[in-house]
Amino acid sequence: MKSVLSFSNSITYEKLYEAYMFARRGKTLREDVIKFSLRQEDYINIICDKLRNGRYTFGKYREFYVYEPKKRRILAASFKDRIVHTWYVRNFIEKIFVPSFISTSYACIKGRGMHECALRVKKDLYNVNKKWEDAYVIKMDAAKYFQNINKNILLEIIEEKSKKYFVNNEEHTKYVMFTKKIIESSKEFDEVEEKGIPIGNYTSQMFGNIYLDTIDQYAKSKLKCKYYYRYMDDTCIIVENKAKAKEILRRLERMYHEVLELKLNSKTQIFKVSQGINFCGYKIKIGRMYLRNKGKKKLIKKLKYIRKNIVRENITVEEAKRSINGHVGYMKIADVNNLVKKYFYLNEYIK
Repeated sequence: MKSVLSFSNSITYEKLYEAYMFARRGKTLREDVIKFSLRQEDYINIICDKLRNGRYTFGKYREFYVYEPKKRRILAASFKDRIVHTWYVRNFIEKIFVPSFISTSYACIKGRGMHECALRVKKDLYNVNKKWEDAYVIKMDAAKYFQNINKNILLEIIEEKSKKYFVNNEEHTKYVMFTKKIIESSKEFDEVEEKGIPIGNYTSQMFGNIYLDTIDQYAKSKLKCKYYYRYMDDTCIIVENKAKAKEILRRLERMYHEVLELKLNSKTQIFKVSQGINFCGYKIKIGRMYLRNKGKKKLIKKLKYIRKNIVRENITVEEAKRSINGHVGYMKIADVNNLVKKYFYLNEYIK
């Protein structure tokens, strides 16, 4: 393709303003967002000036932990930095890397979310069952993925793959140096030297996709894995028999270790298609798809809590509907009739 990108020319007030509007979605009532918004024109111009003269520095991260679905450390960037992360992703990552991702890589890509991934697996599982009598599934998960990403390897991948997209070497160098600045912005939190990118950054999600795209391309082009799906570091592959599954897993495990310095965790396994696949929050079987037990229990607990508070008039029905909005999409594509009848009285809401 023709080299068209310029790091310098991408630093404009208009592009930073678009990033600001994107970054503030759903956060307009937060104190830091309100303070920035009161003087948004001044602040965006300051960001532009610092990016242009190479003096932009990322601030400190706010560290905290979440415990669902498991304990994870989150490093939250300041709102100003989130705007810059968003600008970087929209103007470079989405133009350079996303178009070359395989079609069955789903996480953090527009139009390719968790639900689309689960539905694709369900559809292909039905077709595979008619074609192969002894089909097997390879289920892989990288051990402590984000904290084990090698920063140097990540930067090398980005530098090599982005080279042809820039108008000249100078602009490409500026891009690579700024990418390095982003990658190293959380250096003080590294548990192992030169390893780890923060969960919580918009850039980290995309860096995670770029890192494992190496595996995706190898699996699709070299190993000819037709039924291959990845949602961040969670990967599922359907193959024709157990021997093929063992061989593919062996070769992929070696790629993870030798090329990316990653290990597969203890949950990695191979099993018959007839057992069903736990993937993207669902138990996917031939022709059917259910909520996983963990997700079902969490949903039932929330529904009971909401119903109790409606009865006590602590919340209104409309407030209750808003609080379960996030669960509606999750339920809509699964087989949940019995669950709805027993716990979910707002049937018309999920039609």
